[in-house]
Amino acid sequence: MRTSSPTRSPYVLAVAVALVGTVVGVTGQASAAPRAPEPRAAASAGATLPVSSAEAESAATTGQKIGPDHTQGTLASEASGRQAVRLAGGQSVEFTLDRAANAVNVAYNVPDGQSGSLAVYVNGTELDESLAVTSKYSYVDTPWIVGAKTHHLFDHARLLLGRSLQAGDKVKLVAVSTEVTVDVADFEQVEEPAAAPAGAISVTDKGADATGQQDSTQAFRDAITEAKAGGGTVWIPAGDFKLGSELSGVETVTIQGAGSWHSVVHSSRFINQTGSAGKVTIKDFAVIGEVTERVDSSPDNFVNGSLGPDSRVSGMWVQHLKVGLWLTGNNDNLVVENNRILDTTADGLNLNGNAHGVQVRNNFLRNQGDDSLAMWSLNGADSDSTFANNTISQPNLANGIAIYGGSDITVKDNLISDTNALGSGIALSNQKFADPFFPLAGTITVSGNTLVRTGAVNPNWGHPMGALRVDAYDSAIEANVRITDTTIEDSPYSAYEFVSGGGTGNAVRNVTVDGSAVDGVGTVVVQAETPGAVTMSNVTATQVGATGVYNCPYPAGSGAFTLTDGGGNSGWDSTWDDCSAWPEPGSGN
Repeated sequence: MRTSSPTRSPYVLAVAVALVGTVVGVTGQASAAPRAPEPRAAASAGATLPVSSAEAESAATTGQKIGPDHTQGTLASEASGRQAVRLAGGQSVEFTLDRAANAVNVAYNVPDGQSGSLAVYVNGTELDESLAVTSKYSYVDTPWIVGAKTHHLFDHARLLLGRSLQAGDKVKLVAVSTEVTVDVADFEQVEEPAAAPAGAISVTDKGADATGQQDSTQAFRDAITEAKAGGGTVWIPAGDFKLGSELSGVETVTIQGAGSWHSVVHSSRFINQTGSAGKVTIKDFAVIGEVTERVDSSPDNFVNGSLGPDSRVSGMWVQHLKVGLWLTGNNDNLVVENNRILDTTADGLNLNGNAHGVQVRNNFLRNQGDDSLAMWSLNGADSDSTFANNTISQPNLANGIAIYGGSDITVKDNLISDTNALGSGIALSNQKFADPFFPLAGTITVSGNTLVRTGAVNPNWGHPMGALRVDAYDSAIEANVRITDTTIEDSPYSAYEFVSGGGTGNAVRNVTVDGSAVDGVGTVVVQAETPGAVTMSNVTATQVGATGVYNCPYPAGSGAFTLTDGGGNSGWDSTWDDCSAWPEPGSGN
């Protein structure tokens, strides 16, 4: 889901402040310009991944480094670390491996309307295969989303290197026939193709074409029909398979491949069904689509609808779809784990109401055109569901993780970086978008998350959104919101934002923040813009760019926001004193 708003004045005309207790000791002022990111280890937050990621701007290059930048619609602002390397024809970037690898996946951009290749050299020797690069899946426009600009500027291309490299070996990428901006390279040791499980029904035995030349939809359907009668396994061997039509009636069956680098299904609509008896397992292959634009009325998704109760999705590579998993109907006790979801034009995964007991964990998501992970309680409340230990990078139009309503939700131990326009790292929101909507209720637990360079200027509001946002957009926050042990690093604007994004002054209540290390904010630690109350304890801040607290509820006369000091706070005791203007990054210097 997107986070947009009617145009709102960038100035608040009245102040209603009620501070209880004392927040002590501001330290360290940041400069006005965004500082270059420094590599950090993020405790236990994020997914355990089989890749080693190398930033192009930290590698040897003959090209031009760009960034850092936080300006909406610019190439550097959508890049990992807000920096990348631009290569003209013949220029190169060379990575030195820090561990063994035999495959690479490169995030890149080429100018709109162009395509070309990156030649690949290993220890100075050019490989026979190159990386094809194209603008086909980039430069997405969504004019119906207020505040959007052309976005989704990066794409990914992957290659098996055909040899095993060791730590210290060098991989060089050379732009051949067009300008290429290289952002980040993921190096990986890919295992050999797995063997088929005993008794599995191979799609090739049903007539599927492993060369990808002929449509294999009917072969997949026939294999599923036979396998599900006995709760069996459909086997997708190594190869390329083209599906021109979607699959449905998928239930009580396992669909399994030889590995996500080996078994590749080319399909823009893999599963589309409104209901299922459940007990579906989908694992260990890739689904790569041909979605180049975002059409919200089309089910251009890896999974659209219901897998049914007690299902599992794991080990998948999902790319070039509109949404990875858009989940409606009964998906109770679904587990989604150990997947990679890249280059979607909208959400990575959305629990679209009535999701109970769902676990989404240890996934890697990069370059989403909307929320990377979302729960949206439309038609029924999502409940008792968890987003845990996921790594999310570069959602380019909305939030890293968004919880729109629902009851007893947990968001824990996730690593989120480099959000762009219209989004925060984490958003807890009563923005309904449509009815019937079920607002936040019960206990919302947000624990152990790390947010790096998250938050952005909302062009509809004319001012920034915080790294972590609690938003009473369409109704007051009445749930018990418990935010603990959060790390916020290099936020371009504020750390915590409490707001009623619809501009109606709905209150944010029952919120506690306990335990937070804030290292680097461009403006303020707390950005309070609506009536309500929060208790903050053990929040320490360094490198504060403007001042500690901005407390200016909107609209005028809507009430006070009470910030209670629970003890253990330091580094942000000052308050912005001019509610006719927004703090600018570094304005406290």
